Order: sequence, then C-alpha cells, then structure tokens
Amino acid sequence: MSDSKECIRVALVGPQITCWGLQQLVQSSPRFSLVGSAPSLSTCMQGAWPAAADVVVVDFDDSEELPTLLDFLGVCAARLVLLTAMTEVAALDGAVLKGLQGIVRKSEPPGVLLKAIEKVHQGELWIDRGSTSRIFVEMLRQKAARNDDPELARIATLTQRERQAIAALASDTSAPGKVIASRLCISEHTLRNHLSSIYSKLEVSNRVDLYAFATRHHLDKPQLRAT
Repeated sequence: MSDSKECIRVALVGPQITCWGLQQLVQSSPRFSLVGSAPSLSTCMQGAWPAAADVVVVDFDDSEELPTLLDFLGVCAARLVLLTAMTEVAALDGAVLKGLQGIVRKSEPPGVLLKAIEKVHQGELWIDRGSTSRIFVEMLRQKAARNDDPELARIATLTQRERQAIAALASDTSAPGKVIASRLCISEHTLRNHLSSIYSKLEVSNRVDLYAFATRHHLDKPQLRAT
C-alpha cells in the first residue's frame, strides 16, 4: 500500500472544458499534483502521455470508447479511474475485470472523485456495492470455469445477502441465530431462510460444515471496499 502522505500525481483525459474543471478540483488539495492532461484516449495511445502519473482520471460517457480504454489499460502503468455517466453496467463490470480500478459517477459530489483517486492509489477498488457483488460472482464463475472446480461453481450461485450471512456466522460461531440476525438487521425467520438456501447451494448440512467451507474459501472475510 502506498504511503498515505505521499503526493499523488494525477493526469486527466477528457474534453478541454472538463479537464479544466477537474484541474481546479485536483489542485484544490495538497494531496494531489497535476502532471498533465490529454483530450482523448486515442491521443494517449499515440504516445502523447505524461508517464509520471500515479492515477489517471478518464472522462467519457460513450460505451464505444471502452475498447480504447481497455487498450490503454494494457499499456499504461498508472491506475485508472473512470468518471462517467454511462449506464451499461455489464460493459463497466467487464472493464473492471480487465483492470479498471475505479468508477465514479458524474452525479456524485466532487469530493467523491478525490476520495476515489486516493483509494485507488492505495491499491483498492472504487466501485459501487452492486458492481462489487456482480464482479465477485463473475470472477468466481470464471475461476470455476478455468479450474473446473465444483465448489467455486457453487459459491458463484450465492447472493450478496447470503455471503454477508456466511461471513457473520463464520466470524462468531458461538453466537445464536438471534444475535446474528440482529447484526445483519434481519429477522430470525429471514436468517433461517438464508441458511436453508445456503446449505442447499453449498451442499453442507449444518453450521459446523458451513464454517469449514467458509474458512476454506475465505468467505469469512469482509468483502471488497465499495462506495
């Protein structure tokens, strides 16, 4: 992880007027140093690029730009954050799976972009909770397909709420269902329904088996940070 006090070198890619606004935002904090800008990813791919950047903020809303973004990911050593109003979640999820480290919606307050730059620089992903869940499942699906691992394939069928329940149960094996349900802000009845579904999907028969399965596959760990 990068030193939290290190000045983060930021480069911008986008229309001139957008880059001007982003420049004012980035330069408003001593945590960041602007090292350059470019009008488009195509320009960057032609070699007009400040190589010293730690994080690159790319601004576009057209999904047709995504292939160029993926090409740029392959040649750019910096971490990338996409600032966008795109709604094509499958395309954005695919970009994250191929190396995009952050997505910030244009509807978010300006401070969110600065926070995203900082967290991405520290090696974290910056994506919303819905994307985190979908991408996690897709990563498991792809890994299971590569390895032909039936247990990973079963994990990929879990919902986000079921994974949260597993993590809560595995982190405190002695806690009664009432306590676990309270921590998850659900009723005991809902927790029992989750457990029934989890046992069926993972092919385990009780909490002891579930704990063993969860620790073996790191399902007892917190999920990736999400916005």
